[in-house]
Amino acid sequence: MVVSLSVIIITKNEASNIRDCLESVAWADEIIVVDSGSTDDTVAISREFTPHVYQHDWPGFGPQKNRALGYASKKWVFSIDADERVTPALRGELERAMRAGNADGYFCPRLSQFCGKFIHHSGWYPDYVLRLFKRGSARFSDSLVHESVVMSGPTEKLKSPLLHYSYLTQADVQRKIEHYSEAAAKQMLQRGKRATSLDAPLRGAWAFIRTYLLRLGFLDGVAGWRIAGMNAATTYLKYQRLRQLRSA
Repeated sequence: MVVSLSVIIITKNEASNIRDCLESVAWADEIIVVDSGSTDDTVAISREFTPHVYQHDWPGFGPQKNRALGYASKKWVFSIDADERVTPALRGELERAMRAGNADGYFCPRLSQFCGKFIHHSGWYPDYVLRLFKRGSARFSDSLVHESVVMSGPTEKLKSPLLHYSYLTQADVQRKIEHYSEAAAKQMLQRGKRATSLDAPLRGAWAFIRTYLLRLGFLDGVAGWRIAGMNAATTYLKYQRLRQLRSA
């Protein structure tokens, strides 16, 4: 059976990531890149791999991915982030899944790296993400951050991991703490959420305990301790920022 695949990617200033990402999916029938104002070589590099490069403003993760989905024209769609890579093993499994067509959507386990170490605990693995689906059977949630694929059809899980190079340096960690806490606070504000003066410290502390102890982060060594601290900082800043936004 002949199957056709559109790969969709959203970007902004991903010049250090995008080439490796696109090389890992260069076998796809169509690649769609939606960029939101990159000032580095992201767009130029993307155009080496595909003519389907579009530029838009930034409405949030979910809406932007729905824009990218709107450009896709093939039977199947695979959504990937610029800091992710499809391995040869995962490619083979994706192709077999599309040919079999036993489900409308497929989850991939995601194996993430933190400052040079792949993480197998801390709540990070297996981090199943729904990335392959039949076009027309799914869309992305409208969430500004931590968007998800929304579909009602049957799904299955694949075995080969999608590699995720999410935090390469401490600078990446700090940048993402600030970015995700700000976006999450704005999303909570839109949903009418409130925060007391105790929410930031108490929820931040709980995020650390949950990651390091309950999700076995201590088995990841120093990296697990740092991930727990990162989760605590993001949670603390999220609720602190929510209070600031509500009082503005």
